[in-house]
Amino acid sequence: MTYKVFITFFLVLSLSIHAQEKYPQDAFRSPLDIPLILAGTFGELRSNHFHSGIDIKTQQRQGLPVYAIGDGTITRIKVSLYGYGKVLYVAHPNGYTSVYGHLQKFGPEIEEYVKKIQYEKKAYEIEVFPDYGDVKVQQGEVIAYSGNTGGSSGPHLHFEIRSSVSEKPTNPLLYGLEVRDATNPVLNKIFAYPLSDDAQVNQSANKVQLNFSKQKDGTFLAEKVKASGIIGFGFIGFDRQDMAANKNGIYAIQLLVNGEVYTDYDFETFSFGETRYINTLVDYDHYGKYRQKIQQCFLTPGNRLNIYNTLKNDGKILIKEGMSYSIELLLKDLHGNLTKVIIPVEGKKEEVKIEKEKKKTDTYVIAKKPNNYDLGAAKVYFPANTFYKDFYIDLEEGSDTVTIHNSRVPAHRNFTITFDTSKYTKEDRKQMFIARLDKKRKASYASTYKRGNSFTTKTRNLGTYTLAKDTVAPKVRALNFKEKQWLNNYSYLRVHISDDLSGVDTYSATLNGEWILMEYESKKNTLTYNFDDKVIHEKQCNLEVIVTDNVGNTTTFNRTFYRK
Repeated sequence: MTYKVFITFFLVLSLSIHAQEKYPQDAFRSPLDIPLILAGTFGELRSNHFHSGIDIKTQQRQGLPVYAIGDGTITRIKVSLYGYGKVLYVAHPNGYTSVYGHLQKFGPEIEEYVKKIQYEKKAYEIEVFPDYGDVKVQQGEVIAYSGNTGGSSGPHLHFEIRSSVSEKPTNPLLYGLEVRDATNPVLNKIFAYPLSDDAQVNQSANKVQLNFSKQKDGTFLAEKVKASGIIGFGFIGFDRQDMAANKNGIYAIQLLVNGEVYTDYDFETFSFGETRYINTLVDYDHYGKYRQKIQQCFLTPGNRLNIYNTLKNDGKILIKEGMSYSIELLLKDLHGNLTKVIIPVEGKKEEVKIEKEKKKTDTYVIAKKPNNYDLGAAKVYFPANTFYKDFYIDLEEGSDTVTIHNSRVPAHRNFTITFDTSKYTKEDRKQMFIARLDKKRKASYASTYKRGNSFTTKTRNLGTYTLAKDTVAPKVRALNFKEKQWLNNYSYLRVHISDDLSGVDTYSATLNGEWILMEYESKKNTLTYNFDDKVIHEKQCNLEVIVTDNVGNTTTFNRTFYRK
């Protein structure tokens, strides 16, 4: 190991130790009694947000005991169809709050507490905030069982540690949780960006992908870059822990120019209020084209992230004629593992052979100002600061369809689209809604607010919108029982619900006229009733399920069964 490489490694390890020293190392236990193998890391790049916790694999199973990591009191319980699904929040005396998401069910006492509220409200989705101290837990107590509820794409435990005061999440691995990791981050691609009007990289005014190769000492060396003007760098990469193949987020990134740190940011913590600014950290235009997330090591317009420890010249590098530069890009994890690439740059002004892509339309949006457009079929209103930067927007109109640019530009705030429906009858309007069309022209429901002849939706998604009509009621069918069947040995009832266009809006169910709790699993479109709720008091049972879609079409499903 060379002296320079040793020093770099020592600095990385020192930074990791320093970050961990800020947080208690022995106050909390693990939330699970299995080895911690991660499917997702803190700060990982997700759609429009940073991942605010760690995703712990549960061996492809549900129902593993979830333990309180420390003494505390439950301050929030939420049950929802999406997001974290079933989730618990536990406040601890040392000023931290732990969060446990995608749960299958809660511990017995908490489950009873939650079901009592669900039956009182006659609702599956609830959110409650118990008074401080009303629902206490002890370290090591089973408070829940792991699951796959909400927006989870597979069984795992989503786990967070937040400040109880600021509610800012912090990286749970900083609290002494043991995760085996002797694996370096992986570098997939490097890009050089000409940033000033007179800048060029390898005779191109557009970003250029750089080739690189691994050296004998384990570092990487990129091809020599010939450039001039102000340039910047970006990369695609991921981190990987031992015993898992998941492509997780990288903890810390540094960019050095001739040994001086220009960019230094990490995912020790961030605030929920800034998480959507992830769309300024990544090259969103590239993401819209290729679904690849380039992390840019320089500041772009609208970037208000507070993850930066150092940012010299906004991470932008002035390349002067005749000068040589050594750029170092360091990708680091919390265990001292390091991936390093050296990019040699020669200051040389050459003839530009690939001109900058210029996209001009008749309409220029000034991001800091509100913008209002009449597209005939619909009106579009962008409040001030809907977008991060000014740009030429492409607007197209049709008879009942409008196209608002494309998915390669992110919106930070909601904007409104309002359709005039005066040419349709009142009866027709009842079953109509605003739909967003994907590339294959498939329609999906956009939350539609109806007032007289106007239909309005609020959205952050640019693209094509149209008026659609849904005349077909939802479908309901029994999954595990038949009409007039004896169900003495059954533990649950399950039905399948679906809607072909606008989607399911509400559902309710009764047994012999009494409201029952049916848990909706949106990923499988199932409703499940657990007989342990003990609502049934009669031998003959009449089940009624009413399902309504987003435009008011309703289906009533009735079945009779027997049980004693």
